[in-house]
Amino acid sequence: MSSVAPNGRSGLEMDAEHMRRLGHAVVDRVVDRWLTLGEAPAWEGGTRRELETLLAEGAPEEPRDAEAVLTRAYEEILPKAGRIDHPRFFAFIPSSPTWPSVLGEFLATGFNIFQGTWLESAGPSQLELVVMDWFRSWLELPESGGGVLTSGGSAANLVGLVTAREWAGNPPEPVIYLSDQGHSSLERAARIMGVPSERVRRIPTDDAFRMDLAALRDAIAGDREDGLHPLAVCGNAGATNTGATDALDAMAAIAREESLWFHVDAAYGGFAILTQEGKEAFRGIQEADSITLDPHKWFFQPYETGCLMVRDTRVLEGAFRIMPEYLQDAALGEEQVNFADRGIQLTRGFRALKIWMSVQMLGLLAFREAIQESMDLARRAEAHIRASRELELLGPATLGIVCFRFNPPERRINPVDLEALNQSIQDEIVGSGLAMMSSTRLRGAFSLRLAIMNYRSTWEDVSTTLQAVQAAGTRLLGGERP
Repeated sequence: MSSVAPNGRSGLEMDAEHMRRLGHAVVDRVVDRWLTLGEAPAWEGGTRRELETLLAEGAPEEPRDAEAVLTRAYEEILPKAGRIDHPRFFAFIPSSPTWPSVLGEFLATGFNIFQGTWLESAGPSQLELVVMDWFRSWLELPESGGGVLTSGGSAANLVGLVTAREWAGNPPEPVIYLSDQGHSSLERAARIMGVPSERVRRIPTDDAFRMDLAALRDAIAGDREDGLHPLAVCGNAGATNTGATDALDAMAAIAREESLWFHVDAAYGGFAILTQEGKEAFRGIQEADSITLDPHKWFFQPYETGCLMVRDTRVLEGAFRIMPEYLQDAALGEEQVNFADRGIQLTRGFRALKIWMSVQMLGLLAFREAIQESMDLARRAEAHIRASRELELLGPATLGIVCFRFNPPERRINPVDLEALNQSIQDEIVGSGLAMMSSTRLRGAFSLRLAIMNYRSTWEDVSTTLQAVQAAGTRLLGGERP
């Protein structure tokens, strides 16, 4: 059967009325979801076996009813996932995009922008330069600074470390330094670059989970004595585990003394710099050679919106610019930026529009206030934990993250049973749908962890979750609350 419709159109086309009807239906569904988000479970999943039974089938040769296809997506696919923008989704690092950012994503997709070269995306590329300059000014980088939007923090960390390698002249046997709280994507980036795990130094941290700078100096000196080539030191501006921020100003000084590239991973925490509290915590970040940011985390954008900022865009472009013959038409001079020259993607979408639209429509003050509110809620959670006879604080509230466990001191639970108890508490709360929580390990101890970063979250959401932890722990111990 031909795929050409009777009216001569391709079988891949839809008429205008049908497109509008489907588009309006989708918008209505998304808005309805947002309006009732807090009433739904914070998480819902399914096993591979269950979902294969539900969804596995061959691709249909003939078209199916569009409304029926959408209904299946609404009912059978989309609900089987973490509701990461739920007001009680406190696991990992949440993401809660704004409505203008969703509209920006829709427009960028609908206009199908290719933004690898200026030739094919002059307006979008200029807008990305504008947004990158916003970020540059917030971070107080010099005029030579700039950046590129990426798929996320992992890609940004990779681009940053590759830039460091090229800046250093691609030395043999390079060594990369990060703390024991450094993100796994840094080690993955090193592996992609050909730096084996044994040359990724995990420097111990102090009681506040900040890199031990004396240990860093010793590691650098030891590697030089062994004939290796120290390349880059990576600092945290909001470690995923605890929210900890390294002493960035002191790290910058060491990097300069040792002629190392200074990279700061501020993927989730970086936008706290819009608050006075964040500015104080990140003192020294302006001295970094490269900085990773994730607007899809604490700047309330949809996935995939990451970013790498650099101190000098010429160094970044020197690391990535390649001009094959088939792109000779795109060589329009240095004034026009080809964003393919700033990273690993030639084919890349128009990511800046959603950021620009959300700031334009909502105003920067709303973002500042939402970030500060997250930090305030985490501090209230810490105070609740400290005041409780049943909860034990394992990591103070820092940049929206607080770590704790159920551990009534009068019960004197042995470490193995204590871990099992807290794992059971987590499983019970997640399974109930009340809230989504994750866990981590701090100094080897199993810890429950709340990451409070959703502009929808209220103190009632946080306190309800903490009270549920207390109630579940008491019940699992088989006793009444003391």
